[in-house]
Amino acid sequence: MGALLLYGAYGFTGELIAREAARRALAPVLAGRRTAPLEALGRELALPWRVAPLDDPAALAAALDGVAAVLHAAGPFVHTSQPMVDACLAAGSHYLDLTGEIAVLEATYRRHAEALSAGVGLVPGVGFDVVPSDALAVELHEALPEADRIELAFAGSGGASWSRGTLVTALEGLPAVGWERRDGRLTRVRPLAAARRVDFPGLGRRTVVQIPWGDLAAGFRSTGVANLATFAAVPRRVARARSLIRLLLPLAGLTPVRRALQGWVARHVSGPSAAVRERARMYLWGRASAPDGRVVERALSVPDGYAFTAAAATEAARRALAGDLRPGAWTPTRAFGRQLLDSLPGVEHYGTRFAD
Repeated sequence: MGALLLYGAYGFTGELIAREAARRALAPVLAGRRTAPLEALGRELALPWRVAPLDDPAALAAALDGVAAVLHAAGPFVHTSQPMVDACLAAGSHYLDLTGEIAVLEATYRRHAEALSAGVGLVPGVGFDVVPSDALAVELHEALPEADRIELAFAGSGGASWSRGTLVTALEGLPAVGWERRDGRLTRVRPLAAARRVDFPGLGRRTVVQIPWGDLAAGFRSTGVANLATFAAVPRRVARARSLIRLLLPLAGLTPVRRALQGWVARHVSGPSAAVRERARMYLWGRASAPDGRVVERALSVPDGYAFTAAAATEAARRALAGDLRPGAWTPTRAFGRQLLDSLPGVEHYGTRFAD
């Protein structure tokens, strides 16, 4: 079994994965573009490390020498994914990442034929984006195979919050924050186009607004359902202010403004503390509907998104190293089955509800 390379190992989520992988004796090679943090983390965890800027193909090729799989944790993936995928295809190394960016997921899936030819598996989105929601979409489709629409929503509890990298990536996507899947095609909609109330089993009733989520790419490929919409819980005052937010989004999307916001995030945001990660949970709800009016609802919950990502990404990488990943470009569920989700600690499923 070849080595696992963890790229972006000293970022907030990357370090969580490095510690989880070391705990599980996967002994990843730590990698990134900066020497000092790699050396410090490598010494602490007694792990090897390699410096390889993504804009240096020769350095990337050298870093992938003897590597069976890469777990790519350095975003925003819209800038970082392609060079690493290129390097993995050239080296014959499997590629996994943590992206939830729709454009990146779509671009990676389009390389299916290349991956088959290279004998390489490409699996974007092996963290909270999009392992639990991808599995939930598949469960809904299996419960109602005739479904022509799936809606997915998520909400957090216990102080769930975002890391620096997550927010920087989210800001990179401004102002284009309105998408859904219609008749099989990604379609622009107004930002925060819809708001509704959702009952999350185990959590309660929450207001959710429509957002672009990775399942508009992944869920479509996992289920074949032609119409998908994704939602996230927000305070009611945010839902009520959707019109004002829409007016401000173009301003936030201007490059100088976006860069200033990202700079503020870099200076002032780190990520949820260990105490928050211990108590927080994420709740997911899904609804599938068929043309004849039949409806199925299902829900689940998982630990804090960052704790979940560390566990899910490490397990996906372990399976890739063990030979359980076939060549091609896959969603997490198509790569590893729904068993990937069910093998992870702290996952709770709620009963399926059928409605006429």
